[in-house]
Amino acid sequence: MSVSTAITTDYQKQGTTALLLGSGELGKEVAIELIRYGVNIIACDRYPNAPAMSVAQQHAVIDMRDPIALEKLIRQVNPDYIIPEIEAIATEVLEKLEQEGFNVVPSAHAAFVTMNREAIRTLAAEELNLPTSSYFFASSVEEIEENIHKVGFPCIMKPVMSSSGKGQSLLKSAEDIANSFKLACENGRGGKDRVIVEGFVKFDREITLLTVSAVDGIHFCEPVGHHQVSGDYHESWQPEPLTDEILLECKRIASAVVRGLGGYGIFGVELFISGNKVIFSELSPRPHDTGMVTMISQDQSEFALHVRALLGLPIGKITFIGPSASAAVLPEGDGNRVTFDGLNEALAVTPSSQIRIFGKPEIHGERRMGVCLCREDKLEDAIENVKKMRSMLKITVTKD
Repeated sequence: MSVSTAITTDYQKQGTTALLLGSGELGKEVAIELIRYGVNIIACDRYPNAPAMSVAQQHAVIDMRDPIALEKLIRQVNPDYIIPEIEAIATEVLEKLEQEGFNVVPSAHAAFVTMNREAIRTLAAEELNLPTSSYFFASSVEEIEENIHKVGFPCIMKPVMSSSGKGQSLLKSAEDIANSFKLACENGRGGKDRVIVEGFVKFDREITLLTVSAVDGIHFCEPVGHHQVSGDYHESWQPEPLTDEILLECKRIASAVVRGLGGYGIFGVELFISGNKVIFSELSPRPHDTGMVTMISQDQSEFALHVRALLGLPIGKITFIGPSASAAVLPEGDGNRVTFDGLNEALAVTPSSQIRIFGKPEIHGERRMGVCLCREDKLEDAIENVKKMRSMLKITVTKD
């Protein structure tokens, strides 16, 4: 199957088609941008009524970790673009089909490496010699106890495969090992009881450098700062102020790992800033949740950039509009009917206020259901006002 930058719209037969593997809020924005180019979307996820399904022309519900079901779907729809949007995918199928000529973006190799913390850390630290925290991998409590001296306490334990901080915990002593391992195994994706244990990095700041690999080279967005709670993004802002020297090192590290992975698309490169040092943390070969701020801060959002790149089109210039912030809306509850009130008050906080409601079909516990966006002349005002917007939303969750 040859890859072309031409796009065909044909509503009698199949025109240019993209298969989204993962159809959450980020996948929804990717779908919208693809539709703007006339691309037919098939939105796939493990549950019905996922956000991207509300805008896609077709949808499919399968367990994407099931290699037989995944291969059957891909062969059936025969897409021009296969776009992995989550970690829990049978990447061995993508690698097999890519060898046959199917177009996986940015690449099947990138999907495999970055969906597995063991693979991406090995690439960054051992193959590319990039600065990272100390670390080791383990598959049992006994193995952790034998190797914990390599990183010391405190340290961080994470599932080898997970997203949005799920299963991540801080270990302060040996007494925490068993419970942390249990938490990681219960929340890991891909069915593997394997973890990474990282030495605790005393960092000043943690940033995301959105890095675009496209036909016209490597491009960077302004650095994104963010605040996380238990590994989950709560607020992000752009630009995160950095010295020229530190920003140059961030770009060097990001370029190295993106080029090492190959393929076209946007990569969310997560970095620690510790004094004058920059330390590689993680990477996602797709739009990043902290990058939702770009929906208001830039002329081309991270989703628009991802789509242009994966379609093989030039990026040109990325124009930064002004200091901006985002705040995740994270209600708690148990039900399938979610009501958002207080929208008038939230949008009246500042003339630049915007809100996105993701349209997820249900909530059990805490779940990210929307995002507030704000742009101001001063960064501190944008951060303060976006938090104020979020506080004015009144969300109720009920069951039908």
